[in-house]
Amino acid sequence: MKLAVIGSGYVGLVTGAGFSDFGNHVTCVDIDAARIERLRRGEIPFHEPGLSELVQRNARQGRLEFTTDTVAAVRGVDVVFLAVGTPSLPDGAADLSFLLEAARQVGRGLTGHTVVVTKSTVPVGTGDLVRDTVAQVTTQPFSIASNPEFLKEGDAVNDFLKPARVIIGADDPHGIDVLRRLYGGFLRTSDRIQVMDLRSAELTKYAANAMLATRISFMNELAALADKLGADIEKVRKGVGSDPRIGAKFLFPGVGFGGSCFPKDLRALRDMGRASDVRLGIVESVVEANERSKRTFAQRIVERHGGSLAGKRVAIWGLAFKPETDDIREAPALDVIAHVRAAGATVTAYDPIASANVRALLGDAIGIVDDPYVAAEGADAVVLITEWHQLRQPDFARLRQVVRTPYLFDGRNVWDPVEARRHGFEYVGIGRPAPR
Repeated sequence: MKLAVIGSGYVGLVTGAGFSDFGNHVTCVDIDAARIERLRRGEIPFHEPGLSELVQRNARQGRLEFTTDTVAAVRGVDVVFLAVGTPSLPDGAADLSFLLEAARQVGRGLTGHTVVVTKSTVPVGTGDLVRDTVAQVTTQPFSIASNPEFLKEGDAVNDFLKPARVIIGADDPHGIDVLRRLYGGFLRTSDRIQVMDLRSAELTKYAANAMLATRISFMNELAALADKLGADIEKVRKGVGSDPRIGAKFLFPGVGFGGSCFPKDLRALRDMGRASDVRLGIVESVVEANERSKRTFAQRIVERHGGSLAGKRVAIWGLAFKPETDDIREAPALDVIAHVRAAGATVTAYDPIASANVRALLGDAIGIVDDPYVAAEGADAVVLITEWHQLRQPDFARLRQVVRTPYLFDGRNVWDPVEARRHGFEYVGIGRPAPR
C-alpha cells in the first residue's frame, strides 16, 4: 500500500519505518525542515534501539521518504496516519491544535477514498472532530479510524513489528478492511486485531496507560508504608506478583514514573472525567502519588544530611526517564535535581545517552560527565535514578574510594543492600529496611 505518516516524532517515525519494512511505500511528513533534512541523511533525531537501521534500510531501498509537504504526501495514498503531538495545556487537557491543523492539510491533499487514522493519543471524541475538520476542506470520500499506539520507548521497534494487539476503532467497513489488510503481514501466526468503535478505541489507550501507572504508584505507596513498618517491599512485590491474577509486571517500586505518555495521559484522562462530571478518583490519586514519590525520595537525601545540602555534592546516575532512551520529558531525575539543588547541593550527573538533552535544558546548572565514577568523585551521596544496565552492578569497592561520604540512594531497588553495606556504604532504597 501507499501510506503517509504526518508527524515524524517518536510514534510517527517508528510507524512509518515499520510499515515500510513490510513492503509498503511510506512518506513521513514533519513541519520541522531541519528534522526532515536529518532524516534524509539517515540521522535519527532521538535514541531508539534498532530504529536507525530500520530507517536507513528502507530509505535506501526507496520505500521510505521524507518531506515537509503534507498536501503532496497524501495525494494518491491509501492510508494517512496522524501522529502529531498532543501536549498538555496548563489545565492538563490535551492540546489538539496541531492534530486538527494536520487534519486540515490532509483533507486538502486527498485525491480518492483514503483512510485517515489517528495514531496520536487523543481525548475521546477526537475522531469525530477529525472527521468534521477533514470534511470541511474536501469533497473526496474518506474513512476515519483510530489506531492507538502501544509502543514502549526502548523497545518500540519490536513492539511495532510484533504487536501484542492491534486496536482498530472504526465504524466504516472500508476503513476496517484496509487496516486489516495493512496489518496482515504482522499477524500471520494469530489474529490479534480487535475492532471496536472510535470512542472505545480512544479510551482504550488512556485506560491501558492509567492501569499501568496505577500499579506503579500503588507499589510506591506500599513502599512508603513498608518503610514505616519495617517490611521489605521487594519481598512483598514478589509475593504479590506471583498471584496469576495479578502478575509481576509494573510492580517495581521506585522514585516515580515520567516520560511523554503516563504523566500527560493521566492528566488528560483526569480532565476528561472532570469535563464529563465523572470524578476519576483513582486516576487523580495516581497523579498525586507519583509527584509525592519523587518529592519524598528527594527529601530523604536532604534529611540524611541533617536537613541541608549546603556544601554537599550529589552524584546523579541516570537522567533519562527510563533506560534505553534519551527522553527526559518529565523525567524523575529532573525533579530530584531541582530539589537537592534547592537544598544547596552541587550536582554532577551521568547518563550514557540523555546527557546532551539535559545539558540543553539545564545548561551549566549541573555538571555532566561521561563516566559514572567521575560523577561520584567527592560526592556526599550517589543517587541512582535510571537503572541502565551498566549501573545495576557497580564496583562498590571502587566507588567507596572516590566518594567523600558513603551514602547510596537507590531509586530503583536494583542494588544489593548487603553488598553495598559490606563495602561501608549506608544504603537507602525504596521500602527496604535497614538491618536490625
